Amino acid sequence: MNHVYLCARYELLLAVRSRWLQIFAVVFAVLALLVASSGYILSGGYGLQDFSRTAESLVQLVLLLVPLTALTFGALALTAERGGAEMLYSQPVSRTRILVGRFLGLWLALSAAQLLGFGAAGLVVNREAGSEGVGAFLVVAGMSIGLTTVFLSIAALLAQGRSGRRARVLATALVVWFVAVVLYDVAVLGIASLLRSGTASRLLITAALLNPVDAARTAALMWIEGTAAFGAASLALLRFTGGPAAAFLLLACSGVIWSVAPLVLAARRLSRADV
Repeated sequence: MNHVYLCARYELLLAVRSRWLQIFAVVFAVLALLVASSGYILSGGYGLQDFSRTAESLVQLVLLLVPLTALTFGALALTAERGGAEMLYSQPVSRTRILVGRFLGLWLALSAAQLLGFGAAGLVVNREAGSEGVGAFLVVAGMSIGLTTVFLSIAALLAQGRSGRRARVLATALVVWFVAVVLYDVAVLGIASLLRSGTASRLLITAALLNPVDAARTAALMWIEGTAAFGAASLALLRFTGGPAAAFLLLACSGVIWSVAPLVLAARRLSRADV
């Protein structure tokens, strides 16, 4: 564990010193504040939304920005450079420990940047609109950290065994983001439109459980707005899963599997790679 700690600390220090991470933290905080005020601006009013309305508005921003950021930073940081990889993995330390340590360090840096953004926006919203609905705001923050874990794990899998090919890993990561966040839902809806109602409903529910982005969106909105968040679709999901508790359990299991499985595969790929 000492080796894991040292690798995590090293990666955390590198990430914190990165100007890009600092810019991300500032941009994230600014966007959160803009989202908090956009609802009243669009309706002709002024001031900030309360925590509940801000949380609902922030869900889509998190779903778009956080996976992209985790994949990009993960692809750039975890892809070993030629020469550096040989020196790093020639040390008398398990490659798995090195990978896990670097993963944890980068995860801590990205999570801290997001929490700083949420914290800054939360302080302003609390001062202007009160603390009502702060639980929903915390749910969205937790969803953001969860998505960071998932897509950083996927980035680790993409990066292993490809030393010196950072541009290719980054391009693959962007394709993964586009498929998971944009193309997946379009494809599923297109297929569902060709099927009968019952079969289409089962397909949509299964697709939501399989895609970590859809699973996070579904869990967050159902937690914030209740089991009627999606109308008839929510009722179909509850019937399919057997109730609210089972639905949240399946959605949580989807997130856990997507967080752990790619990292395990990345460790196996790294252990077999000729570095």
